[in-house]
Amino acid sequence: MQYAYADAYTTSREKMISGAFASTMHLLFIALLVFGVNWQKKVEPQVNIVDLWSPPSAAPPQAAPPPPPPEPPKPEVQPKVDPAPPQPVAKPEVAKPDIAFKDKQKVEKTAPRVVEDKQKEAKKREDDTQAAQKAQQAEAQRLANEQAEAQKAVAAQAASAQSKMRSEYMERIRAKILRALIKPPNIQGSEEAEFNIVVLPDGNVLNARVKRASGNSAYDNAIERAITRAQPLPMPPDPALLKEFRELNLKFNAKE
Repeated sequence: MQYAYADAYTTSREKMISGAFASTMHLLFIALLVFGVNWQKKVEPQVNIVDLWSPPSAAPPQAAPPPPPPEPPKPEVQPKVDPAPPQPVAKPEVAKPDIAFKDKQKVEKTAPRVVEDKQKEAKKREDDTQAAQKAQQAEAQRLANEQAEAQKAVAAQAASAQSKMRSEYMERIRAKILRALIKPPNIQGSEEAEFNIVVLPDGNVLNARVKRASGNSAYDNAIERAITRAQPLPMPPDPALLKEFRELNLKFNAKE
């Protein structure tokens, strides 16, 4: 009753719209069914594959790559320098005839003076050289004279010392002989005898003889015995004097 009542109030246009909507819905539903069936056919079941994993072996150490070679220096681009314009060459001035003549006269006048000055300088150098040589010679002569004087002084001092030693030992020998002398009783006091005595280096008497008698033989014999008793005679320590004491010439006076 209700459906019949609803159809009684439905227009033909509404029926057409509802029929078109229903048809569209049916077409969409059919398209979805077809699409779903085709999609299930294409999708295959997935198979899960499990790989057993093991740690990878350590890779061998690789040498460090050599450093890249340095880039060659880029050549410097020298700025282009424009060459300087050539300088104008000055032309030598030509001396005027009168100026050249005056210069020539001036040179001719000064040339003798220059030569004279050079000669004076050479003469001065020569004089200075000669003066220096004379001064050196004078100094050398002075030093030589001083050295000679010093040598003479040393020689004189040595000679004086030897003379003093000679006199000293002569007196010592005479004194020793006089101490050994025993005078005879008949001495008058004016007797004087001279003896020549040969002495060895150790002071012993090799020979003693009368060179000049006193005139009293007893006195002369007493002196000879005294010489023998006084040996060894005192001799100087200087070897240079021993030759002089080889032969002695001694005088004896009765008054001593």
